[in-house]
Amino acid sequence: MTENLFTQMDAAIADLQPTRDVGRVLGAASGTVQIGGMSQRTRVGDRAQIHAGQSRIKGEVVRLDAQVVHLLVEGSADGISLGDRVVFDLQRKFAPDASWVGRVMDPDGQPLDGRPLLPGLVPRNVRATPPAAHERRAMGPRLETGLAVFNTLLPLVQGQRIGLFAGSGVGKSTLLADLARGVTADVIVIALVGERGREVRHFVQDVLGPSGMERAIVVAATSDRAPQVRRSCAWAAMAVAEHFRDEGKQVLLLIDSITRFCEAHREVAVAAGENANLRGYPASTGPAIAALCERAGPGVEGAGDITAIFSVLVAGSDMEEPIADMLRGVLDGHVVLDRGIAERGRFPAIDILRSVSRSLPDAATPQENKFISQARTLLGAYDRAELMIQAGLYASGSDPNIDAAIACAPTLDEFLTIKDSRGSLAHFAKLRQAMATSGGLMKTEERG
Repeated sequence: MTENLFTQMDAAIADLQPTRDVGRVLGAASGTVQIGGMSQRTRVGDRAQIHAGQSRIKGEVVRLDAQVVHLLVEGSADGISLGDRVVFDLQRKFAPDASWVGRVMDPDGQPLDGRPLLPGLVPRNVRATPPAAHERRAMGPRLETGLAVFNTLLPLVQGQRIGLFAGSGVGKSTLLADLARGVTADVIVIALVGERGREVRHFVQDVLGPSGMERAIVVAATSDRAPQVRRSCAWAAMAVAEHFRDEGKQVLLLIDSITRFCEAHREVAVAAGENANLRGYPASTGPAIAALCERAGPGVEGAGDITAIFSVLVAGSDMEEPIADMLRGVLDGHVVLDRGIAERGRFPAIDILRSVSRSLPDAATPQENKFISQARTLLGAYDRAELMIQAGLYASGSDPNIDAAIACAPTLDEFLTIKDSRGSLAHFAKLRQAMATSGGLMKTEERG
């Protein structure tokens, strides 16, 4: 362990640059600063620091012209004047390491928890390409999650990528923490993109807790950080997940949220000159989502898998808004949290009828698939008749399916809240028991 620590220190020292390329500020407009003298030596994505008097303002190259480099600064451009020196660095070195487990860091690999953190020995590209499609394995076996609803009706398998669609205040963060603590995995990587600073600490210390952090790495970029930093948060977390996947480990990746990743991408793209004409988003948003999501999933032979959960903030539960619509098209399932369910006190507030796991039917046995189908039938029957039932307009005996749904509704509702470590087999037995309440399972089987 000590030998590896000294090796990391040697590598960090060797990466120090004795010289830097220097340009000069030529102008500032539209949120970017124009730099002269560096067009032939700079790449998009390079980092720089503007020496504005006593201030040091960081930025990232977002656009190149024949004679001018366009730098998107982090924070305010106040104080920058013509002729200020601009010192360029090489592209950032990001090298994940096993010592990062249990730590909180920013997208550059700098610690946010007050303790020193050394990079690993092998740098990774934070914008790497996904494995070749023909080399990837199929999705693996079902994962234990500690949540009855995910162990039965919405199974999660190794290498699956799902979306968690929710408005604000419906229990999204709590559900992500439950999954981080309960899902079977070697390493958990969590990206908090554009989150409030207070919420980052609350999530790490209180929601996730010491038990959750034992195998977790948190990459955070708070809402006050520049858009290029917030966008890089998701890429950096994915690079960390890829590092452990390539070591043969099973990785659970949680990104909260893709919506804020896309908002950050929009700010950077507009600053680079792209038009935002897709309901406020630039045309490059879709490819950016796909490029990120495709990096997760099953690995090649000999590697592990990245099982990924991407949260999406849907305003007013609008599942047709651009981000939600684009994300559904590239994932292997989606889970919808409903405000109405949360308001009546059932957590996790998952709307089963609007949620889909594309790992089915392969992730369950024929008998388990039968239970899942029957449970959805009962939930659907109750949903369609709920207004009549609540208004007292439904007459018992009019429809056997509705009668069975009414009989099973309380126990099914209770089943969807179960959180324990008993495993899928025990949870399926509990599901069957819930449907059998007042003869509910028997009636659906007789009609079958």
